[in-house]
Amino acid sequence: MNIHEFQAKEIFSRYGILVPKGIVASTPEEAHAATVKLGGQSVVKAQIHAGGRGKSGGVQLVRSPEEASDAAKRMLGANLVTPQTGPEGAPVQKILIEELADIKQELYVALTIDRGHRCPAFLVSTKGGMDIEAVADENPDDIHTEAVDPLSGLMPFQTRRLVRFLGLDQAVASDAAKVLSALHKVFVENDCTLVEINPLIITGDGRVVALDAKINLDDDAMFRHADLKEYRDVSQEDPLEAQASDLSIAYVNLDGDVGCLVNGAGLAMATLDVTSAAGAAPANFLDVGGGATPEKVASAVKIILSDGKVRRVLVNIFGGILRCDIAGEGIVLAYKETGSTIPLVVRMLGTNVVEGKEILGASGLPVVFADTLTEAADAIKQLNV
Repeated sequence: MNIHEFQAKEIFSRYGILVPKGIVASTPEEAHAATVKLGGQSVVKAQIHAGGRGKSGGVQLVRSPEEASDAAKRMLGANLVTPQTGPEGAPVQKILIEELADIKQELYVALTIDRGHRCPAFLVSTKGGMDIEAVADENPDDIHTEAVDPLSGLMPFQTRRLVRFLGLDQAVASDAAKVLSALHKVFVENDCTLVEINPLIITGDGRVVALDAKINLDDDAMFRHADLKEYRDVSQEDPLEAQASDLSIAYVNLDGDVGCLVNGAGLAMATLDVTSAAGAAPANFLDVGGGATPEKVASAVKIILSDGKVRRVLVNIFGGILRCDIAGEGIVLAYKETGSTIPLVVRMLGTNVVEGKEILGASGLPVVFADTLTEAADAIKQLNV
């Protein structure tokens, strides 16, 4: 689960990490009043779940409350398009009005999961405020990676090594080390998958301040964090993905036209491969799960059918905990409730496969059966509409 910058800064503050004074606004009038409170000048920052805002007009320095109001009028209610949003952009419903910062130095600091080391890892760079992906591509030596043992945690010698790589002088080294330690606590205690500050600044008076903040939370750990669930902003999510999440269905919206209904993540990945090998493109990743009821299967199918891109459906079920007859009942229920006539290819194996095929065969749906993935791929080719 992604959260907004102002929400991430609320979490940072609870852990003693300095952040600029800021006020959240949702109207131009509130932006005007907030800038007055901050001394007549401010930075107006669009709140969306994507980076690259500064390059797209989503971060603006204003010199008067009137300029803040004008900036708010341009941002609020619009979709901000950045390199991370895609062409449709993301809706701006809130903006963060922050005090101006006296920046002496900009750094990059992040903590994420390093799959290579199979543990959390710090990433730090002296190239803060820049596109970190570009830095990694063009000057990888400018980024230092420090793997953190999940059992022992972040050790003092590691914070010293990180501070030394950042080239910080003794006057701020201790405070920077405290920020790194606090970031590690944020990451572990809140079940994060990413904590990022870009930039972490050193101010003219020697303070270490998180000028920006980004936190991604592990969806599977949200049952432990009822307070963090309140940070969810559904308006920033893909509508179909949000609907599937509320139904506990693993779903990712993709760009193709073949809707995929599968039980099991590994089988779902194989199904996407088969779809691509057939010269088609999957419209989604969907794992309906092992213990699904006919109603849950129907809900999953209705999500697929409600995607305007979908022109054909590929069902790949290996009956086990989810029996084939239950899957069949759910598919028929969804088609009847939606009145859809989208053709589908069905490959079923396992528990109650005969019953499942009989249910689908007697339904009158435009269904083609396949016994193997190869046959399913051939059938998808023939349904190239």
